[in-house]
Amino acid sequence: MEQNRAVMVRIGELWLKSEPVKKQFMLALTRNIKAALDTQEIPYMLEEYRGRLLIFGDAARIAPVVARIFGIVDVSICETTTNRPEDMAKTALTFSEKKLKSGMRFAVRARRQHVSGFTSQQLAGMIADAIWEKIPDFVVDLDDPEYEIFVEAREYGGIVYDERIPGQGGLPLGTAGRAVALLSAGIDSPVAAWLMMRRGVVISGVFMDGGRWAGSATRDLAMDNVRILSTWCPGRGLPLWIVNLEPFFDAMMTACDRHYTCLFCKRFMMRVAEEVAKENKMEGIVSGENLGQVASQTLQNMGVITESVKLPVLRPLLTYDKEEIVAISRRIGTYHESPGDTGCLAVPKKPATRSAQDLIDTEENKLEMNELVRQAVESAELWIAKDGEIFQKILTERTIDSSV
Repeated sequence: MEQNRAVMVRIGELWLKSEPVKKQFMLALTRNIKAALDTQEIPYMLEEYRGRLLIFGDAARIAPVVARIFGIVDVSICETTTNRPEDMAKTALTFSEKKLKSGMRFAVRARRQHVSGFTSQQLAGMIADAIWEKIPDFVVDLDDPEYEIFVEAREYGGIVYDERIPGQGGLPLGTAGRAVALLSAGIDSPVAAWLMMRRGVVISGVFMDGGRWAGSATRDLAMDNVRILSTWCPGRGLPLWIVNLEPFFDAMMTACDRHYTCLFCKRFMMRVAEEVAKENKMEGIVSGENLGQVASQTLQNMGVITESVKLPVLRPLLTYDKEEIVAISRRIGTYHESPGDTGCLAVPKKPATRSAQDLIDTEENKLEMNELVRQAVESAELWIAKDGEIFQKILTERTIDSSV
């Protein structure tokens, strides 16, 4: 490799997989990287090596785009050289001259793989000696350096860098199946969807529009959440089904015990989401429920909710503190400082924290549940969010292609 500026991509748990699985995951990762860069119209050349990806091009533009791709631990803007110590030392010096000053605490982090003639410790010493000749009086501090330089000697060449930009970790999107996510105007559900995307799950959203029973801002906020989530899967459409729940609310508020309204509502949402999932060959339902946060999210009530469907119900926020959820929401961009009217007029003054399954069944038998579910699913509008934009898709059939 000749000396050249590039973005080095570091991959984490992918390398713990078996070789066939690793190959599949790497194909998905490189596909996602290419889609992200193509969406931004950034020219690039990608080279794949064991344990590393190198992306050549405008590194300052490439690095922040790639750092948002799921499955990547971190990225670094680096210089590639030969794997001869003198060439790596020369390049390390060009980095150090910009940031390292006399008296600063300094460390060299050196690695060697499939290169003979020196050890990693010897390489670090040679790099430090070369820098000392130009910038004397720095203090070697391997525990708490103010500045550190990283040097990797590999069979295909040398890599030198001095910064590691944190990535998102997780698994490449598209490697862990497909699920429908119950998405709302709130904080929790988009974070839950994002966490599942981070584990490789392709998400389709379902928003339950309560009509006159819901706050005036809920629909727009839910759509904005999906629009923002789409920026985390560049080049890939993120479907959003908007379902009319007003007929269900009308029937429920007339016929059923209002003490259990939140349970009836959540069970109905699960049933509708399951039908959407089945029609589109998805394998689970993602919920933003968090243990103990509200009355319907006690352990006993969540069991009653889960019982309403056969597909797995995935609750990635189950054990998170609210502060943790808010922090993620702010980081991923779905937090709204002034959300507006997002209330629900159907919430009872004293919602039930415990419920018996037979009682819930008895109350729900007062409704034409199958017919209400069918009407809700048939009412669904399909919207597609892609690269931060959202538009309505005219339905010609009930299912959608997974590549929208």
